[in-house]
Amino acid sequence: MDTNTPANGPGHTHPGSTLSEMDLRVRALETLLVQKGYIDPAALDVLIETYETRIGPHNGARVVARAWTDPAYRRWLLEDATAAIGSAEGFGFSGRQGEHMVAVENTPDVHNVVVCTLCSCYPWPVLGLPPVWYKSAPYRSRVVIDPRGVIAEFGVQLPASTQIRVWDSTAEIRYLVIPMRPAGTDGWSEAQLARLVTRDSMIGTGLALSPDALAAA
Repeated sequence: MDTNTPANGPGHTHPGSTLSEMDLRVRALETLLVQKGYIDPAALDVLIETYETRIGPHNGARVVARAWTDPAYRRWLLEDATAAIGSAEGFGFSGRQGEHMVAVENTPDVHNVVVCTLCSCYPWPVLGLPPVWYKSAPYRSRVVIDPRGVIAEFGVQLPASTQIRVWDSTAEIRYLVIPMRPAGTDGWSEAQLARLVTRDSMIGTGLALSPDALAAA
C-alpha cells in the first residue's frame, strides 16, 4: 500500500503561496533586466538548464556514489546528512537551501519520493536548481495523492509490494533520495558509479541508470 509520509518538522514559512518571497524577487529582477536589455532570455534559459541538469546534480551523484561504496559514510549520511554532505570531513556541499538535509534510502521494500507541496523547496547544494516540473502545481498535488501513478509517468514501474513514501520538503528540511545501486556494478569506482546517478533518481521520480543504459546514452 502506498503511504504518504510528511516531513517531521516545522511547516513552510510561506503557506498559501506558490512562490516564496525570494522567488518573487528573483523573477521581478529577471523581468527588469530583460526589459532593459541587460540579459538575453535565451542565454538565461541555457544557463538555468545547465545548472538544472549538468552541474547541480553532479554533487549529489558524488554523495550517492560514496554511500554505495563506503558503509561508514552511508551510515553517517543516513544519521546526519547535513554534516555528511556539508562538513569539511564530508564533501563541503553546503549553503543556502542545504542548511538541514535528510537522506532517505530506497530499498526493494520502500521507494521514496520528494515533493514540496506548497512551493519549491529543493536542496540546491546537491541537486542544483529545481526542474520546472518539480515546481508545477500538478506534480505538487498529484504526487501526494497518487505517487505510484505519478512516478509511472516518469517511467518508474515498481512491484505492487513496494511501499512508496512521499517526503514533503520545507523551508527547514530538504531531502535527498539514495537510489538503489544497480546490479552489475561490483568493483566500479566512485567516479564510475556517479555517472549512473541521475537527478530524478535523487528526487525519487527515477531510478539510477543500469550499466547498459549508461553505455547506450
